[in-house]
Amino acid sequence: MAAKRVLSVGQCFADHGAITRTLEKHFAAEVVPAEDVAEALARLRQEAFDLVLVNRILDRDGSQGLELIKQITTDEHLKRVPVMLVSNYEDSQKQAVARGAITGFGKAALGQPYMLGRVRQILQ
Repeated sequence: MAAKRVLSVGQCFADHGAITRTLEKHFAAEVVPAEDVAEALARLRQEAFDLVLVNRILDRDGSQGLELIKQITTDEHLKRVPVMLVSNYEDSQKQAVARGAITGFGKAALGQPYMLGRVRQILQ
């Protein structure tokens, strides 16, 4: 069985590494970085992913992750891919869900049972 693939969008170097280690350890997932909206959308149109993790504020340019979530979830070709917001802010999580995302998690929750449970629903 092929490894599940996760697109991680807009994380800083340290957070991308922490997310990658967590998902590799618990799900044997391949985590692919995308630094900005354009790269994320291009990768989603050219490659297959099982999950997209979007940072609340993209590290490279400060753009809003919620806007990318809206673009993905309203695009006929991309909306089949589950999307989660990476944010510790509950109000941002609610906004992401309102835009079509699945409830995500904050970086502080990496490796915690509830975070793993949310991701497990998609990757297993």
